Amino acid sequence: MPQRPTLPQPACPTPRRRAWVTAGLALLAMTITARAAGPEPDMASLAAQRAALAPLAKMDGLWRGPARMLQRDGTWRTLTQTERVGPMLDGTLRMVEGRGHEADGRISFNALGVIGYDPAAGRYTFRAWALGQAADHRFELTPGGFIWTLGGGGPPVRYTATLEGNRWHELGELVLPGRPPVKVFEMTLERVGNTDWPAAGAPGP
Repeated sequence: MPQRPTLPQPACPTPRRRAWVTAGLALLAMTITARAAGPEPDMASLAAQRAALAPLAKMDGLWRGPARMLQRDGTWRTLTQTERVGPMLDGTLRMVEGRGHEADGRISFNALGVIGYDPAAGRYTFRAWALGQAADHRFELTPGGFIWTLGGGGPPVRYTATLEGNRWHELGELVLPGRPPVKVFEMTLERVGNTDWPAAGAPGP
């Protein structure tokens, strides 16, 4: 049997080298922990967002009612409009989904919007997706509800919503400079129930 070769033994690390290795491992552990934990939450910003979104809690729930919209040929198209609204991210956002139903029950319009608040800018944000497009719209609270104005380069349509108890009325008007507003949309909804959307159904640990 051949003789096993004798391998050189590693030199014993000096106390200074051990100290440097220990410090390096500690720094590495701190870096990994910090990356895993993520940035610290901005508690002041979160509180401001919750406070700004709190007045919209009266929108939460399921809504249904008649709606009509002005078409290009000047005729009015009638739909049954449904809305569902609920909070996300611990009340710092509100999500809104609208659906337009034809007489046969078919969904001919579907939109999703997310309402938030930017404390640094001191203004609300409203981003919506519909008909294969996404756009940011101007959004502001009013004593009786809210007003949002269509953005994204579309026609200058202003939507004025009034919420009183279980009633949600919204009027859309085309607003052109030097001309009186022209009504192009109107819906009157009744609150028909509660919903745990969109927060429900999240997977557990």
